[in-house]
Amino acid sequence: MESTMIFGLHPLFGFLPLLLYIVLMLLGKDMNVSVLLCVVLGAILTGESITGFANTLYVSLGSFCAMIGFIIVLGSGLAEVLSRTKVAHNLVYTVVKKFKLKSQKMAILLSMFTSTLLVALLGTLAGSNAIIAPILIPIVASVGLTPSTLGVILHGAGATGLYIGPFVPPVVTITGLTGLSYGSYLINAGIPLAVIVWGSTFFMACRTQKKTEGKEAYDETDSEAVAFEPDAKCKRATLAFLIVMVVMLAYGLIVKASASYAILVMMVASIVVGLVGGMSFKDSLNSMITGGSKMFWMFFMFILFEPFLNYVSASGAFNAICQLMQPLIDIGGEVAFLMLSAAVGVFGISGTGVAQAQITHELFLPMVQALNVDMEIWGMVVLVACQVTFFVTPTVDMVGQMGLARSKNIKAMLANGWVITIITFIYVLIRAIIYTM
Repeated sequence: MESTMIFGLHPLFGFLPLLLYIVLMLLGKDMNVSVLLCVVLGAILTGESITGFANTLYVSLGSFCAMIGFIIVLGSGLAEVLSRTKVAHNLVYTVVKKFKLKSQKMAILLSMFTSTLLVALLGTLAGSNAIIAPILIPIVASVGLTPSTLGVILHGAGATGLYIGPFVPPVVTITGLTGLSYGSYLINAGIPLAVIVWGSTFFMACRTQKKTEGKEAYDETDSEAVAFEPDAKCKRATLAFLIVMVVMLAYGLIVKASASYAILVMMVASIVVGLVGGMSFKDSLNSMITGGSKMFWMFFMFILFEPFLNYVSASGAFNAICQLMQPLIDIGGEVAFLMLSAAVGVFGISGTGVAQAQITHELFLPMVQALNVDMEIWGMVVLVACQVTFFVTPTVDMVGQMGLARSKNIKAMLANGWVITIITFIYVLIRAIIYTM
């Protein structure tokens, strides 16, 4: 693509909106304000007209980014229905009741499984763990787990759900970008990386427990038994939710449904669960809309994100950076490219996971096509690029899980994060070497 920069500027100046976005994210500025500023800057640099800018926003409403934003909105709506009908609480209660805690390690495993399960089903780390934390705390407190340990668990195990959930935003985004089926994605990216994160989290949670036991503890009142008891209506709604998810997921896999299928799944699950849970059709729909409205800000951001990336692409910046990388690729080959692209995604790009996946994919797509890199391994690289970032530094996700666990031990969180990061990059290197053999 030829550069369309004003005043004949070098295409690399087209990265200014992206650079501005990264700086604003690192400074903790509002995401929507940041992306809007970047879109405007991109429009100015590429000489976009006012009417052209308006048309670009209109076209963006039908883009892949907009669809992902809408799926996130519907996911939040489903979470609201599951919370109001107490289905989310019952899922946690059922898992906990099935296992009698005999040791701290069993409590760690139980907490990890519960967090991963709910995040994979609801598609939100903060929202899912906010539901289970008040239920888990009395349970883990009864066997002596510390707040620091639970903080590590909620962050690591919860994040694993975002690697494998069929309709979670990162998975839907990556399968949509790469064209991989859900099954192929799981085999080549989701499951291997989930095993790394889960294994590391379990090991580090056990290690954190040994280091903090006797030094910190939950209040004695937290050790009291959990009072929640699901009624018959809640149990029926829970069963209905599981049936809908299993049936629709199976059908989606059979017909090889696209990412847009998640929209129907979220809507059907919300309505069915609401009706079976004792809500009217109107109340079910309104609850879904109420819950979804909490994430409208993210939908708005993704509407802006499409033109943001398109303006950077129109400047010729992506092609220019690939030309600069070519000498390095000539020396290190595909292994160097895969490692470099993963590292740039993790350490060089900030923002939401979906945004990072989109930027990483768009940034390196010309090189991926030039090197004829298989989408199976590229999907794995994009997953690393968009998810490992949240383990490297004290991001909102990391601090948020600490808060839910009532932990103040940021060192324990970062220790687990860096162990996950190091092991992940070793795995990427091994996969890249095997791929090129």
